[in-house]
Amino acid sequence: MRRRKRKIFSRYILGIAVVMFAVIYYALCIKSSVRESVMFNINPGDTVASVARRIDSKKIVFSDMAFKFAIRLRGARVQSGEYEIPSGASAWQIAGMFARGKIAMIKIVIPEGLTILQIKDLLRGYSKLTGDVDCHDWRAVCNVADGDIFPDTYYVAKGTSRLDVLDVARKKMDEIKNKWLRTRRNPPAPLTGWNDVVTLASIVQRETPRTSEMKIVASVYINRLRRGMRLQADPTVIYALTDGYGDMRGEPLLRGHLKIDSPYNTYRNKGLPPAPIANVGSHAIRAVLEPADTKYLFFVADGHGGHKFSTDYESHLKNHADWREIKKMNNPDLNFDND
Repeated sequence: MRRRKRKIFSRYILGIAVVMFAVIYYALCIKSSVRESVMFNINPGDTVASVARRIDSKKIVFSDMAFKFAIRLRGARVQSGEYEIPSGASAWQIAGMFARGKIAMIKIVIPEGLTILQIKDLLRGYSKLTGDVDCHDWRAVCNVADGDIFPDTYYVAKGTSRLDVLDVARKKMDEIKNKWLRTRRNPPAPLTGWNDVVTLASIVQRETPRTSEMKIVASVYINRLRRGMRLQADPTVIYALTDGYGDMRGEPLLRGHLKIDSPYNTYRNKGLPPAPIANVGSHAIRAVLEPADTKYLFFVADGHGGHKFSTDYESHLKNHADWREIKKMNNPDLNFDND
């Protein structure tokens, strides 16, 4: 009789445990009824109880008790910051976000080939960043110049300052520079150091968007430097004409523009310009450090996004005439007399 009572009692306890487990599991794992993502801010000093009350009042979780229990299982701590809670998130998932500090992130894309001025304009366009991009103090980020920034995709917390984003990209370029300096490799002659490498890479970057062409374009300019020829790179003239902005804003580059008096005008001056004209990616840097082995001295657009290369001026003139015909076909109303 006693054995039977113990068996019934054990089953009763087990049943209660199963029911309690089911209730806890339901409370922790039931999905939020919120159908769109919700921004939720945790301020420094906020307690678990205060966070639980606020998140319950917004009907984001099933109950504040369930949320507090989930937080305790997650380590009984919440980290400050702004969080983006996805639709349908459970109390368990939300508690995990708060405990790990998985705050809302912004994807920042800095394309290759932009100038510092263009990058600053780009960052101003990200409404979820804060602050300005200009400063005037001792910080290195306040004095960034073209060639100092590494174009890449960056993920930062919402509310990050624009200067901090710029500084992250600056530090990444510093890492790439220092890594190359530690190799103690010499760049291809007649280049003599990092500034020469990045300066030529910036011209290559602006000349072609095709990574498959970059090593060939780099070889053209290195061949011209070795022969003492002027580089005659249009992007350097555009840089001079636009006071370092690097974009003609739809205006054509005309023959008369090539006479501008500037150290960046490679039609008038031999050698490299004094500094980079854009911020470059790894493909352009690698192209300059490992240029193709060619004898090319000239190149011109082929009308299909690439270029035609030639070793002599006569062939170049023919390729250039072909390019002019393509432009006339695409723009019959334009006047190319000054081109």
